[in-house]
Amino acid sequence: MTKLPVPAHESGNPAETGNRRILLVEDEQILADVVRNYLLQSGFQVDVAGDGFTALRLASERNPDLVILDRMLPGLDGVEVCRRLRQSMEVPVIMLTALGTEDDRILGLEAGADDYMTKPFSPRELVLRVKSVLRRSIQAFSPEPPVEIGGFDLNPAARTVTHNGRPLTLTVREFDLLAFFLRRPNQAFSRENLIRAVWGWDFGDLSTVTVHVRRLREKIERDPARPTLLKTVWGVGYRLDPSADSESRLTGHEGVADAGR
Repeated sequence: MTKLPVPAHESGNPAETGNRRILLVEDEQILADVVRNYLLQSGFQVDVAGDGFTALRLASERNPDLVILDRMLPGLDGVEVCRRLRQSMEVPVIMLTALGTEDDRILGLEAGADDYMTKPFSPRELVLRVKSVLRRSIQAFSPEPPVEIGGFDLNPAARTVTHNGRPLTLTVREFDLLAFFLRRPNQAFSRENLIRAVWGWDFGDLSTVTVHVRRLREKIERDPARPTLLKTVWGVGYRLDPSADSESRLTGHEGVADAGR
């Protein structure tokens, strides 16, 4: 779903080419300088903002390919910045937080962040996360074929998807998660499976998957509180039954909600 410029050249990894612009939003000057230098050494262009209002202005002016966003900012905090970014543009967001509780991390994800890292963190790991998110958000030169199933029409090249003719507005991770399920209908996957396949992590906080499933349900289910498409499979994880919506339309039933969401 993310609108990105055409790569400057087709050789190499497009996520690492110099035309990828990162907006770094961090009010701790020393940390901002360190992260900026690591990003520059990896070939990215970098703009830096020290507060939330400046971040929104620079995002509008520079149209970044990805935003690294501190959770705690003067003027306007990172969660509100993320919400406002989501209202005006489709750009991947990695949130940085010094708050270690699960509720704080979930708050950032529910505001629309695609990924997060908890301070203190390794700048090298952050650069790897940036590359991972960009690889999944850019338009591939040889994209996978489209998918049409159960009222869903997925176009990987354009990174668009419609459901029963209605365009869905998805973040990068939401799109990738739905695409993964649509290519593997009626198969159950654990959260560990999903975090490896969709996020590209060998380890990570599994609540990231839970939050993204919840957000995806809000966009594809007729009643997100009683999901009939993206179901919970007790003791396993989640399964997409793309034909369930069509069946409920034919029978006039909404289906039975899964427990343990």
